[in-house]
Amino acid sequence: MAYPFCQSRAARSMALLGTLLWGCSSMDAPSRPVASTRAARISAARAAHSAIIPPPGSPIFSTSTVPSTGDQNPYGVAFVPEGFPRGGPLHVTDVVVSNFNDGDNVQGTGSTIMQVPQNGGAASVFFQGPAGLGLTTALGVLQSGFVIVGSVPTTDGTCGTIQPGKLLILDRAGRVVTTLSDAKLLDGPWDLTVHDAGDRATVFVSNVLSGAVTRIRLRAKGNRGVVVERMTQIASGYGTACNAAAVVVGPTGLAYDASRDILYVASTDDNEIFAVAGAERAEGDHGPGTVIFKDDVHLHGPLALALAPNGDLITADGDAINPDPTQFSEIVEFTPAGEFVGQLQIDPVVGSAFGLAVTRSRGRILFAAVDDNTGSLDEWRE
Repeated sequence: MAYPFCQSRAARSMALLGTLLWGCSSMDAPSRPVASTRAARISAARAAHSAIIPPPGSPIFSTSTVPSTGDQNPYGVAFVPEGFPRGGPLHVTDVVVSNFNDGDNVQGTGSTIMQVPQNGGAASVFFQGPAGLGLTTALGVLQSGFVIVGSVPTTDGTCGTIQPGKLLILDRAGRVVTTLSDAKLLDGPWDLTVHDAGDRATVFVSNVLSGAVTRIRLRAKGNRGVVVERMTQIASGYGTACNAAAVVVGPTGLAYDASRDILYVASTDDNEIFAVAGAERAEGDHGPGTVIFKDDVHLHGPLALALAPNGDLITADGDAINPDPTQFSEIVEFTPAGEFVGQLQIDPVVGSAFGLAVTRSRGRILFAAVDDNTGSLDEWRE
């Protein structure tokens, strides 16, 4: 049965008040029967969320992410972080969005990154690459003034022509300064997350073709570019497969908890969320890690993944795996201990949820998510 708060954009906006990021309320979706002690533990955790982080208002804006070239199917979402240098088009708390499809809606051929200003004005093109790049969910912005984006191209939108791809590193003006490729360590860079330390950063990259995760240590050279100090495969063994709806499925969203040195991995094909311990320190491959969230009721091909300020994890269901017609295009919140917290429907159309990002800036919590069906970005603020 569809949840009553998942019927309209207004209702979906209100759902965020009680379920997503800022804690749960009586608007939560019905839970499956659980033991009384477990139910009490969940209830206490939800109450703590509500008490710690107050609910936000409705989405402050919804902006089209379709450029004049017609690129569509927005994938990656990233906030411009505090400390990002001035002197270019990007400003702190702006959002960048990568497009995977071109104007003819051919998957794996989009070549634009859109910039959505912090005030919610019209989006503009931050980066226009050559045709056929296929820009993925692997999108991140470094404090040192660089933007990283993954490219996994196809020639005709099918898995049969998919290529290993590469990572592009752009300066703050949107110019390519470095291109990274490696037949083994960057085999389909599908998503990424950044542990940023200013002039140095650790980037974790999920590879959709090899089913592995690579850690990249970067050092910024002022405004001249970045140096790769080392690339190491730290996790592997996630399922990968061609998929008619999504071209290919494999490990996608990554979220890193620096306080615990744990990397969380949303494995789409496995329909599970994994935790890889010691991700920053690892000197070799730790396998897939430990499953922390396996829930066929609420997980439907998890894609993007983010660690919220309240400690919860948030993923987007892409519906290519384990679809449920009553729960299309959901964003799901759960604890690292594997407890379901709540969910929000982005769009009633199948496959509309993909990229998302959350950050805290000047005491506010900012949350952004794309709607692939409408080609738009929604943003909420506390």
